[in-house]
Order: sequence, then C-alpha cells, then structure tokens
Amino acid sequence: MRLELVKRPGRSKLFSALSPFIAFALTLIAGAIMFSLLGKSPLAALHVYFIEPVTQLWQIHELAIKAAPLILIAVGLAVCYRANVWNIGAEGQFVIGAILGSVLPVVFPDTQGAWVLPLMLVMGMIGGAAYAAVPAFLKARFNTNEILTSLMLVYVAQLFLDWLVRGPWRDPKGFNFPQTVQFSPSATLAELLPMQGRANLGIVFALVAAVLVWVLISKTLKGFEVRVMGSSPRAGHFAGFRLNRTVFFAFLLSGALAGLAGICEVSGAIGQLQPSISPGYGFTAIVVAFLGRLNPLGIVAAGLVLALTYLGGESVQTALGVSDKVARVFQGMLLFFVLGCDTLINYHIRVVASPGGDGAEAS
Repeated sequence: MRLELVKRPGRSKLFSALSPFIAFALTLIAGAIMFSLLGKSPLAALHVYFIEPVTQLWQIHELAIKAAPLILIAVGLAVCYRANVWNIGAEGQFVIGAILGSVLPVVFPDTQGAWVLPLMLVMGMIGGAAYAAVPAFLKARFNTNEILTSLMLVYVAQLFLDWLVRGPWRDPKGFNFPQTVQFSPSATLAELLPMQGRANLGIVFALVAAVLVWVLISKTLKGFEVRVMGSSPRAGHFAGFRLNRTVFFAFLLSGALAGLAGICEVSGAIGQLQPSISPGYGFTAIVVAFLGRLNPLGIVAAGLVLALTYLGGESVQTALGVSDKVARVFQGMLLFFVLGCDTLINYHIRVVASPGGDGAEAS
C-alpha cells in the first residue's frame, strides 16, 4: 500500500482564501501546546508574544522596522515563485546589497550631500540584482538547480561580509570591534517621526514596492508572461515568451528588492556594517510570500504578522525566560501549516495498493 496525492478537479475559492487564516489558527494552537510543554501558561505566553509587543507607539515603530525588509524581499520572491523560479538566496542578495550600498559611507566617509543616500540605494539594488544574476545565469546556461546555487551563495555573502568588517573595512577607531565606521547623516535614512520612534523611510519603500509589483503582475504584459511561464512554460513558449528571459527578469527584480532591503537596513536601523546585519530576513520572507498568497498586497499584511514574531520572540525571552529561538519555531510552524493547508485544499490523499496487490484503491 502507498499514499499518493491526486489533484482535485475543482478547488474551493473560499477555502483557498481562508487557508492563511486556518494556518495561523493552527500555529496558535501548536504554539499553545509548545508553551504548555515548556511549563508556561499558554494564554499568558501568547499574550506576551502577540499582544504585548504592540501596545505602545514606539513598539509600532519597531514593528515597521522589522516589517520593511520582510515586505521588500517577499514581494520580489513572489515574482520568482509565480514564475516557478525558486530563489532561496534572498538572504545573500540582502547582504551583498548592503555591502555595495555601503561603499560610499565606509570607503569615503567624508563624502556629504543630498545625492549620497539615493546613490547608496541604487548601488544596493545593483548589488542585489548582480548577485541574483549568478544563479539565474547558471540555470539559463547550464540548467543548474537554482535552489542549490542561490542557497549556497548566501553563505559566500555572509563570509565575505564577515571578512570585510574584521579586515579592510574595520573602523580603526572602533576599539578592535568587527564593525565599520558609523554612517554620516547624509548616508542615513530619515526617520518618519523622530520624536516618537525609529521607523524610517524603509517602510515607505516597502509599501511603494508592493503596490508597483502588484500593478506589474496584474496589469502588464510582463506580469502576464511571468504568470503564464510559471503555470505552463509550454503554453508560454507558443505565445512567444522565453523561459530564460523570465528567469533573468524574476531573479534580477527579486535580487534588486532584496539589495534595497539590505542597504535600507544598514543605513537606517543599524547605521553601520557588522558581521551580522540580518536575523534571517531572507529566509523568513519565504514564509511571508506564501502566507501572502504570492500577492504583493497580501504580503504587506503577512510581513507585519511575521515581523511581530521577531518582536514577540524577544518579549517571551525576557518575560518568560524561554529560548530566543522561539520566534524561528513559530515561523517554521506557520510555513508548515500554510503549505499543508494549500496541499489539502488542492489535492486529496488516496491509498493505492502496491503493484503486487489486488489493485484495490481507497480515497
């Protein structure tokens, strides 16, 4: 006997729309069980995790800071995944974007002017796109698995950043700490409400990017090409579309947005390069993309939810004395339940007799 998935002849639009909410509810139930096993009150723990971190205005600002890179990266990943291109290396593209965008404030720290920050943002996007072009080229030219190449390049980028801040870019006046000089005011993202919190223009860029990519995907010929090539490459070929062009377009757009997220993070929330500039935004953004149904507007809401898991993880660590890895556990459970709900909505499980059996089947 074996189990196999059989595609349902028709799927419920209602359950497809409710899938993220069902997945979130199941995550809450699983989280309550997890806290019970840790000897904590489930209700108190979930309150600390999801409610307490957004009860004050400055905490809303922190939520925006965490959500901005998640939304930017996830919007780009949504384009890739709609094109059936599996970019798993957004974390590396985030890092390279941060590095290239930081060349001006680190190598030329005395450079001032209103043009400095816009140039940094453009350089960050170029860095992310160029790094994403590597797995795109390998897939287009040699049919290399883009999941493996994009993922392995993440560790190359992280090690390169570590070498830079410990070596040639280390601040000579930084008491030997592995970090660059602090960015000058001309190289720093402006805060939205300086007297009330730290939220900066990064969240504005994220919202604008979500709207523009939504228009691109739903209203333009290029978006139609992405959707067709993702669902039926053969049909796209007959329509005159080319797979390699779609692969490059999806990777370059995704990498550019990840690079923009990287330079926004270091020029805003951090203010310098350090050995670690991301708590895993590039990987968490994969959860955000699927939780948002690969829809840029849905991704905005999903980004806020996943940003809350970072703040909630810090809260429960302080208030309840549990591991700081709790946030990762919640993110992993959420992705598992989203994919599980989508699978059961689109497929049903059938028990099939083994080849040596009598051929009976049961659904």
